Amino acid sequence: MAFPVQRMRRLRRNETIRRMVRETTVTVNDLIYPLFVIYGREKRLPVNSMPGVFQISCDILREELREIHSLGIPGVLLFGIPEHKDALATAAYDDKGVVQEATRIIKDSFPDLLVITDVCLCEYMDHGHCGIVDKDGEINNDATLELLAREALSHARAGADIVAPSDMMDGRIGYIRQVLDENGFAGTAIMSYAAKYASGFYGPFREAAESAPQFGDRRSYQMDPANGREALREVELDIAEGADIVMVKPALAYLDIITRVRERYDHPLAAYNVSGEYSMLKAAAANGWLDEERVMLEILTGIKRAGADIIITYSAKDAARILG
Repeated sequence: MAFPVQRMRRLRRNETIRRMVRETTVTVNDLIYPLFVIYGREKRLPVNSMPGVFQISCDILREELREIHSLGIPGVLLFGIPEHKDALATAAYDDKGVVQEATRIIKDSFPDLLVITDVCLCEYMDHGHCGIVDKDGEINNDATLELLAREALSHARAGADIVAPSDMMDGRIGYIRQVLDENGFAGTAIMSYAAKYASGFYGPFREAAESAPQFGDRRSYQMDPANGREALREVELDIAEGADIVMVKPALAYLDIITRVRERYDHPLAAYNVSGEYSMLKAAAANGWLDEERVMLEILTGIKRAGADIIITYSAKDAARILG
């Protein structure tokens, strides 16, 4: 008697069976939507390299928030574009700044919508780097920490639920945690961009945030794409310093890093499906090369299957309409 063939296909015969045995399911609750907020009135400026993404002024922000909230998306990640930039990023920690104002609007209009604020200086620096630049052109790590903490504290005062340092300065999580605690914001969580790579996938974001560096690049502080073990050390350090959530950025080219972090640590894990990943799909779909809806959901499923608990994605609204 011949040995019976193992019929794996029995559990793939129809959608009901496939759904019943599905190992990974993306839901709206997994998604965070990035928002770019700007000064001015009645401004909704399209980002050319990111179809469907806009810079939005605070006076009309409620319209955007109403849609996000109605779709069941649990939170937003705020990025601000200031009116002026300088060598000390003073607009970043101005309590009347654009991110601070947007945060207050969100918490006043939709208090259950989670507000995560990006804590970095690149959008606010006249040179576009993520920290103070010394006379020799080097980023001064320790001097930058004070400004980052001032920015995080300003966001917390405005009502941010989570601050998200994305600068990749050494020691910034511990420094920010101490400043928040000392000023009565022990309940404000920190989402650390723990493993943020010096990636070519950030190009469209730099248009949206107007944050391209005016000289050099960011490879002296963002991670080398070739390194994996280093990412685990970065995550370990940030957890030890007090990070509540850790993040891997970008997502698609770093699914192995997401998985390795997930296997090593029990901390909540976010992954950022970044601008270049989003724009590539949009461009391919616009040319008829890919089925946008199908590939978008496949990407999000892959990120979650790799181990992410939270997915920050510009596709959040599109995905939410499908997922229900």
